[in-house]
Amino acid sequence: MVERGAGGQPVGPEPEANLSPAFSPADAVDLIIVNWNGRQHLERCLPALAAQRLAPAQILVADNASSDGSQAWLRETWPRVRLLELEANLGFAEANNRAIRASRSPWVALLNNDTLPEPGWLEALLDAARGQPRVGSVASCMLFLEDPGMVQSAGIALDPTGIAWDRLGGAAADRGAVPGGVFGASAGAALYRRAALEDVAEPDAEGRPSVFDPDFFMYLEDVDLAWRLRLRGWTSVYAPEARVLHQGSASSGEGSPFKNRLLARNKVWTLVKDYPGRPFLLRLPLILAYDLASAPYRLIVQGQTAAFAGRLAALSGLGAALAKRRRIQARRRATWSELRAAMSPLEAPWAVLARYAHLSGRREAGPARSGSGEPRA
Repeated sequence: MVERGAGGQPVGPEPEANLSPAFSPADAVDLIIVNWNGRQHLERCLPALAAQRLAPAQILVADNASSDGSQAWLRETWPRVRLLELEANLGFAEANNRAIRASRSPWVALLNNDTLPEPGWLEALLDAARGQPRVGSVASCMLFLEDPGMVQSAGIALDPTGIAWDRLGGAAADRGAVPGGVFGASAGAALYRRAALEDVAEPDAEGRPSVFDPDFFMYLEDVDLAWRLRLRGWTSVYAPEARVLHQGSASSGEGSPFKNRLLARNKVWTLVKDYPGRPFLLRLPLILAYDLASAPYRLIVQGQTAAFAGRLAALSGLGAALAKRRRIQARRRATWSELRAAMSPLEAPWAVLARYAHLSGRREAGPARSGSGEPRA
């Protein structure tokens, strides 16, 4: 990994003076953006960050070996942005891991490059966590860029079968105006407490602490992180005033076989790693039944075979997932009743399919969505 600044010279962290004077160093936020051939998105996103009422202590862009001139443009146009030039396209998960390790502030904000945060976005995220020492993450109100009157995500919702989806996805924006607890935060626009991230970080193949599982590459890495935070007793809240317009799926393509395969694979790994033992065994028949219930819709209506390929691909990594499970579950602090209380009620299979079809149809009819904005089934 190479770090560059203006004129190609190495740079260090931005000085403390970049902080808004209204906030103390304890409120400092390092903001991370992962980029892959997304210069056209950065041209909109970075000016929106420059207009934030609460200025980030520093902005880090982890560039996954872009070939569209992103790196040269950043060095020339935004010399105070820390540019981490990665050696290859390492994916959303590992690029964020590299940037998190390179950051230093008490808070870490993650933001997709294809977003437009409102001026009060970062301030609202931090306000939502104040005075709540066990809040590990804060979810944004993500709205469709081309239809700001509709919610894309108001945090991650998850039911007892392990099905995760974007809370309030497709609902009118006024329904997203109520704060409250959520299972987790979508990493497309989220705030994390560094102490919480350090608490749940897992060693990668080289022993480096990794917040996101690098084996996931992209998609559902934020659901896996939400589980691990919950297992360690951290909570998550939703900040309705932290509003972000999101285009979505600007890098991978909405509904692509690549995306659907990774979603299916990573869902299996998430369940294997994170779902506590006895509750998992008791609900395994139900989990399988709900998964099978979606098969005809995926195959006949959507013409998908990638989801089946992804489930098969998950088997090749099952040994590694089980090893991770042993470490994660050995450190669990939360009781099952506490975890269950953070989950959404279990719906009938036809209701789950109806929600999936609605969200999928909304994606096809409107602006594309990202892996963090997804039916996630």
